Amino acid sequence: MSYLSFSDRLAEQIERKKSVVCVGIDPRAASLPPSLQPSPHASLGEVAEAYRVFSREVIDVVAPLVPIIKPQAAFFEQLGPAGMKVLGEVIEHAVNLGLLVIVDGKRNDIGSTAEAYAAAYLGSGTKSAWGSDALTVSPYLGDDSLDPFVAQCDRANAGIFVLVKTSNPGSGWLQDRPTDGTTITEHVADLVQQLNQPRLGACGYGPVGAVVGATYPLELGELRARMPSAWILIPGFGAQGGDAGDVRGGFDDRGLGAIVNSSRHILFAHARQEYAALFSPGHWQRAVERATLEMNDQLNAVRFT
Repeated sequence: MSYLSFSDRLAEQIERKKSVVCVGIDPRAASLPPSLQPSPHASLGEVAEAYRVFSREVIDVVAPLVPIIKPQAAFFEQLGPAGMKVLGEVIEHAVNLGLLVIVDGKRNDIGSTAEAYAAAYLGSGTKSAWGSDALTVSPYLGDDSLDPFVAQCDRANAGIFVLVKTSNPGSGWLQDRPTDGTTITEHVADLVQQLNQPRLGACGYGPVGAVVGATYPLELGELRARMPSAWILIPGFGAQGGDAGDVRGGFDDRGLGAIVNSSRHILFAHARQEYAALFSPGHWQRAVERATLEMNDQLNAVRFT
């Protein structure tokens, strides 16, 4: 399967697992299940080990249920070298279980620095240093700053997700500003569509995806129409307030075209009232499984409508 484009691999996984859920791997020490919580005086290495065990056990649960995961690099970076080593192990474990992996690093720069970021993260297995399939990328250094990432996608059958309309409340301060009658969000969306045109896979989508938040459902539908060849990564589901109805506009008429990220709502499901009543703290993985299955059901109910 490795010879397929990232887009076609993603479509295949979605069809096989009947899921458009992307599980965000965002470990936070204070939110871990009681059995894994490090002591308040734990070293960075001890916290990193707790993150390693927790992340791997989450991945073990969700691997048969979802097509893709998204480790957030920041939660590992804050632990220094020990955390970065764990991030590498988490990616490797997910790949070994057949999952696609997006590293959420929101990287970018210009020239050789952008080339270095692209080479570091883009390419499964031995095609890159980190062995991930995709990377989140910022477009705000200009269109030429994306070229090294797109070129690496071509070389390594990888993908990127460009920040187009992010889920945070303050995103409009920059992204909604009009320029020549078109907002910055729309300019970036048009660039994403343009970059995909010569790179479409058999599924009809290219390697240049877009990040569009579930917290802006109207814009999501408009941007789906503006970028018909782009996979959309939709954050903001669950803990940030987005629900299944909010993400409906991200899908095409085949129920493809988007993946919906959930981090806290799945990772820390053991602490949610409805699951805490069903599962003891020692069975926190069962809460993760139940939350993932329920999210699959919620999204499958809307993505074909």
